Amino acid sequence: MKSWQGKRYWLVGASAGLGEALAHKLSRAGVEVVVSARSKDKLADLVAALPGKASYQTIDVQDIDSVRSAVEKVGDVDGIVYLAGAYWPFGAKKWEADHATAMIDVNLTGLVRVLGEIVPDMVEKDAGHIVITSSLTAFRGLPNSIGYTASKAGTMSLAECMYADLRKTGVQVQVINPGFIKTQLTDKNDFKMPFLMEPEEAAQEVFDHMSGDSFKKSFPFGFSLLFRIAQFLPDGLYYRLFG
Repeated sequence: MKSWQGKRYWLVGASAGLGEALAHKLSRAGVEVVVSARSKDKLADLVAALPGKASYQTIDVQDIDSVRSAVEKVGDVDGIVYLAGAYWPFGAKKWEADHATAMIDVNLTGLVRVLGEIVPDMVEKDAGHIVITSSLTAFRGLPNSIGYTASKAGTMSLAECMYADLRKTGVQVQVINPGFIKTQLTDKNDFKMPFLMEPEEAAQEVFDHMSGDSFKKSFPFGFSLLFRIAQFLPDGLYYRLFG
């Protein structure tokens, strides 16, 4: 179990939803929290509401100059949590090229931009904590999920590669794979979302994971079993069940 008191963590993509809820969890645990997103007003309101020491820095993860400027202004941190995400539901029959590109760019390439400015310093110091947000959708392709599922499969693969490289160093890498969380992103869905979680409930899952030493956490547990088992189904059976 980690000691959180006096630590400094940077949450990228924390102006609402899971990021906002996690900022509150960490702040109450004694962490100095730096929150980032594009909206200055939302970040300022969040910082004012947090119980502990906190600050904000705007960032656009799609712009490398913005990323580099934010990294310089934020300065040294003990850990970083990447929560930035974009989502629009559509399938290959009604392809939305701009939305597909944006999801890949925010969810995956944005993560790579940020980590490219953070990881080398942590490796040099042999200290740090990196938490990457993937999704249950990352385990296998799904219908009506062009862009999003591909981006999350990429984030999971990236996390696995980083863990393989850094697991015997002082840099801890973790990945979270949430199911449906009630946010402005899932509000776009017009279908039933099983085991829909409130942000505060999901944030507790993430905080508990961050407090431990395990690499990967998929939640909610029962729902996640469906996705993990689905990896091993033959294609014909899988697409009949999930199509």
